[in-house]
Order: sequence, then structure tokens, then C-alpha cells
Amino acid sequence: MPAAWPRWLVMWTLAGAIYAACKVVTSIAAQRAGVHAAWWRHAGYLLAWPGMDATAFLAAPPPAPPAPAEWAAAAAKLVAGATLLVGLGQLPADSPSWVLGWLGMLALILLLHFGVFHVLSCAWRQVGVDARPLMAAPLRAVSVAEFWGRRWNTAYRDLTHRFLFRPLRPRLGLAPAIIAGFVCSGLVHDLVISVPAGGGYGGPTGFFTVQGLALLGERSAAGRRVGLGHGVRGRIFTIAMLVVPLPALFHPPFVERIVVPFLSALGAI
Repeated sequence: MPAAWPRWLVMWTLAGAIYAACKVVTSIAAQRAGVHAAWWRHAGYLLAWPGMDATAFLAAPPPAPPAPAEWAAAAAKLVAGATLLVGLGQLPADSPSWVLGWLGMLALILLLHFGVFHVLSCAWRQVGVDARPLMAAPLRAVSVAEFWGRRWNTAYRDLTHRFLFRPLRPRLGLAPAIIAGFVCSGLVHDLVISVPAGGGYGGPTGFFTVQGLALLGERSAAGRRVGLGHGVRGRIFTIAMLVVPLPALFHPPFVERIVVPFLSALGAI
């Protein structure tokens, strides 16, 4: 990539290349497994759906269409994210860069992951394609396992479970396979976040390693004995494990060298 490229463009190029490779791999795997579908479904899966469950998208029976309330909720999240993004320009000019960066990330996640992706899910299910929402009310998670396994960005969960966890579990055992999956996720995030930022190396890998250890901890005998994995204690533990190490994932070099310049390029600040 040209050295003159801004860091945020390098990040999006890396993320786009990894995403495209994953889409192609999952599509080919589904076809080799005997999944057949019309050409427009293949095109839709590759170009107009961020999920990674090719089999469900291409061949699952038609799901129930989304209710009007779900359409409204998806649209509301999209509008809220866009409003927050536009509202960044109203903050004082001397606002700290970390404030602008974190608010900007929140706006983009709300706009894309919770808004646009949910609207796409509704649209595909409306025409009979099984494209379940990628974000399944993550704030309701009462365990780390539930958060990463069922509620947060299920596209990545589908990918790693099929191509990493399932092949490794018979060879390594349950716990090492879980840690390997989280470490792999951390390395990918380091590639996309730390390398373009030119700093913060190891932070994302450390964050996801903590998530794997927390998951094993809540499933251990000691974890179950103190009430982790369910109820109020489980929810508090989950929030703590996600929030406390979060600055290692979105470290200062990433916020200051990529997020803030990207928001500036968008005209948001």
C-alpha cells in the first residue's frame, strides 16, 4: 500500500481484504458441502450481507418476516448513530481527541453494526432469506460466553466456530481451543488496528486473551460456585471483563491516529 495513504485508509483496506477473503471462503465451503442457490442469493451473500453463515443465507427455509416494530427499532438505531455522528461537529473545538474518538466509535458502531446491519437483516428476511441479526441484544448477556457466542457480531462467531474452534477442539481439547480462538481474534484485530496505527501492538491480542480466560473462569467450578455465568453476578462480571480491558483493544494510537483523522475526513469533526 502506498506510503502516502492515510492510516485510516490502510485500516479500511486491510479490513476490507480480510472480510472479502472470509466471504469467498465461506461461500466456496457452502458450495462444496452441496448447498445450491440461485445466482442472486450468491450475489446477495457476497455483496449485500455482512454475515458469515453462507449455508443459512443460501439454503435455509424462509424465516418469518420481521414485525413492523423490529423495522422501527432497526431504523431508530440507524438514525441514532447518524445523529450522534453529526452531533460530534457541535462539540467544542478544543475537545480532547480521546473524547471525540470514543464518541465517534460509538456513533459508527451504532450506525453500522446496530443500524445498517439490522436494516439489511430485516430486508433479507422480508424477502424470505434467512439473515438473522448479527447483534442480538448484547446488553442482555449475563456471561462472557453468551456475549461472544450468541449476542455480539455473530458473523465472526460463525466464522471462527466453523473454521477454527471445531477443527482444533478434537486436537487440543476444549479449553485450549477456546483460548486459540480468542487469541486468533486478537491477532486479526492487531493486524487491522495496531499495524495501521503504528502502535499499541499486542493490546487487542491481550484484550481477547482476557476474554477467553474470563470465559473459562466463569465455567470453572470456582466460577460457578460464586455465581458467574448467570444472574446479577454474571452480568456484573461480564460488564467488568468487557469494559475494564477495552482501552487495550481501542488503544490511544488507534484512537488518535486513525479514528480522529477518519472522523475529520468524513467531515464529522
